[in-house]
Amino acid sequence: MQGDFEAHGRVVEELGAEPVYVRHEQELRDLDGLIIPGGESTTMLKLIQEEGLRDPILQFAERHPVMGTCAGSILMAKEVLSPAQDSFGVMDLTLERNAYGRQADSSIRSVEPTPEFAERTEPGRLEAVFIRAPIIRGVGEAATVLLRNGSDPILVEQGRHLAATFHPELSKDSRLHALFLDKIRSSG
Repeated sequence: MQGDFEAHGRVVEELGAEPVYVRHEQELRDLDGLIIPGGESTTMLKLIQEEGLRDPILQFAERHPVMGTCAGSILMAKEVLSPAQDSFGVMDLTLERNAYGRQADSSIRSVEPTPEFAERTEPGRLEAVFIRAPIIRGVGEAATVLLRNGSDPILVEQGRHLAATFHPELSKDSRLHALFLDKIRSSG
């Protein structure tokens, strides 16, 4: 409904999977995983409510992997700050909206993977594109930090789900999408 879902689709397709663009509940039924892209989280919530997708997405997340990127990570979080807003609460995370700054403060950063990420992907630093990105302020015990920007977590895994505060679809590096597809395959 919003965000660069087509860029995510291109990466998924390049990795050998078939992207499906979800606008209605019935399109969720045959999917194995869901990517919630970046965009503007309050607008995304409004569109999700208008289309009656909130409960179907929550039910989907109970059984299937979901990856949220940038604003999608905000929707995945249990708690959202600055300002507080509703979210799906499927990951034990606290996020602060737009914490890296305004649009003019957007940046591309090279980050060193944690051992937990590196052992599951190809080696080397990862390019992370931040556009009005949130910062993860709190990570619950059930979640694992896979990437950091300095001391700030920027990619977190909890069970079958992933939340990234950056835009992996805008990078030439497809390791995060490959990791998500591996999670889908391993979840059956």
